[in-house]
Amino acid sequence: MKRVFLMVLDSAGIGELPDAADYGDEGSNTWRACAGSGKYAMPNMERLGLWAIDGVRDWYGGGAGFEGAVGRLAEASRGKDTTTGHWEIAGLLSESPMPTFPDGFPAGLTDALRAATGRELLCNRPYSGTDAIRDFGEEHMRTGALILYTSADSVLQIAAHEKVVPVEELYEICRTARKLCTGPYAVGRVIARPFDGEAGNFFRTERRHDFSLEPPGETMLDVLAKEGKDVLAVGKICDIFAGRGIGEFVRTSGNGEGIDRTLEYMERDFEGLCFTNLVDYDMLYGHRNDVDGYAQALSEFDRRLPELLSRLREEDILMITADHGCDPSTPSTDHSREYVPLVAAGPSVRAGVNIGTRQTFADIAATVLEYFGTEGRTAGRSFLGELL
Repeated sequence: MKRVFLMVLDSAGIGELPDAADYGDEGSNTWRACAGSGKYAMPNMERLGLWAIDGVRDWYGGGAGFEGAVGRLAEASRGKDTTTGHWEIAGLLSESPMPTFPDGFPAGLTDALRAATGRELLCNRPYSGTDAIRDFGEEHMRTGALILYTSADSVLQIAAHEKVVPVEELYEICRTARKLCTGPYAVGRVIARPFDGEAGNFFRTERRHDFSLEPPGETMLDVLAKEGKDVLAVGKICDIFAGRGIGEFVRTSGNGEGIDRTLEYMERDFEGLCFTNLVDYDMLYGHRNDVDGYAQALSEFDRRLPELLSRLREEDILMITADHGCDPSTPSTDHSREYVPLVAAGPSVRAGVNIGTRQTFADIAATVLEYFGTEGRTAGRSFLGELL
């Protein structure tokens, strides 16, 4: 049985795209920033050929041979957010960036949200999530008003204390917000952000939940599901695709659990795709400009990579990539417009192959679909012939 394990190291970009300056990201290179940290060590990715990716050897160095297949992919869609990046990986291009709200959400949306929930709103501007609960948490607990905020991404986030607004009620509020976020308000994700603790010591709990915009077109997940293939999702993949095309999913609390759940799926008999997102790089380190933390998290993935490689069966392919950048060394805490890496391995993957620079993340979808005999039904151009 053929199986593909597609792992997204969320935000692990590998160098600015030609149009990076249009996004304020000139000079960004997430991976290079991390490689300069004393916490960085990725011998297994180097052995597979990380250093051989176009543009990387200039600043990374490397040996004469490698054991995997590698390349880098440009983002053809307009944008640099998680949803747009994952949709493109799955073969769906976005011609327009998703809306952002640098001045907060307009009255047309906030008035509708107040009327639908019966609650007042606090904050309503771009804000760090941890700062939002620190600065507005006490007032929220006193009044019951919801903490509404956004970021540089296309997101609407609602934070509430679990003892003031039970988690299931917060989820229902976010479902309501998702229905209201249409047309000019059609953000990529509505995010429930429950928190707990006391004033001066508030903390976000692990019961975050994303309510994503449904993909406007067919993705490789839809195609595989229609063809009767298994589609397994690990981490926030199910949320990013609004559950569409996914047969089974598991949410995770962090990178370690994401790797654990992927390893468990590798022990199972199935034919199809296991799609994993490892979010900590972006959420915990990129957005917080924590170079050493990001580097250490990459190194931890590399330390566990042999576990993944050892479980690959004869017809399995492991693909490791990213969805955008989030350079932790720049003044910005926003995502960055970057190429993403591709590192592939498996018993049937040819060693020492460099597929060069591809014009779209969607080439991954085209390759996966061709492997399962369903090529040509999403955007992108397959590189399967070079891979195997």
